[in-house]
Amino acid sequence: MLINMLLQITTGDAVSETGSEAVEPTMETLSVLELIANGGWYIMIPLGVLSFLAIYIFIERFLAIQKASKEDPQFMNQIKDFIHDGKIDAADHLCKQTEGTFPRMIQKGVKRIGKPLSDISTAVENVAKLEVFKLEESLSTLATIAGAAPMIGFLGTVIGMIVVFHEMRISDAGIEIEQLSGGIMQAMVTTVAGLVIGIIAYIAYNVLVARVQKVVYKMEATTIEFMDLLQEPAE
Repeated sequence: MLINMLLQITTGDAVSETGSEAVEPTMETLSVLELIANGGWYIMIPLGVLSFLAIYIFIERFLAIQKASKEDPQFMNQIKDFIHDGKIDAADHLCKQTEGTFPRMIQKGVKRIGKPLSDISTAVENVAKLEVFKLEESLSTLATIAGAAPMIGFLGTVIGMIVVFHEMRISDAGIEIEQLSGGIMQAMVTTVAGLVIGIIAYIAYNVLVARVQKVVYKMEATTIEFMDLLQEPAE
């Protein structure tokens, strides 16, 4: 009899241990696509458009600025030789044949040779301002995306929370914790998406601005070199 009782106790313990192992909690993961799907199409679609627009502007402006920053190291030496020899037409032709921002600036100055240096400097600086304006094209749009995307994401969160609380209020049977947590998660996804897009656009904007500033510095250096060149024959 005592042996049977011990066997029952042992068997009961084994079953309890087996049962505890059976109800072991499992880890659930969410993919990026699932998060996007849970964000709500009315907010995620505008955010998706802004993300593609930001990527397009960054790539297009990056290539344009990189192209504008290239310069031929022999270009200014050839211009110097032509001006010293009095071959103004040859210098103008070289500027036309050479592509880039800096040849367009120098060409404007070459055409003004013979006029006061102040007029030549003003003409070159005006061309430089136009070139910088072209380089900065669409950067304001990228800055707008950096600021607007987080706000749109937060708007989606607010709308989602309003929907969750509205369902809680109109539900006669009450709302379960799973439904509440799911609605809150769906609302928060838009904020995360907006912040990610805003951060990427903000970094891209600052990268492009820094590269434009480097081009502006090269423009100023080229202008100074050209103006010094014009003063050399007079010395």
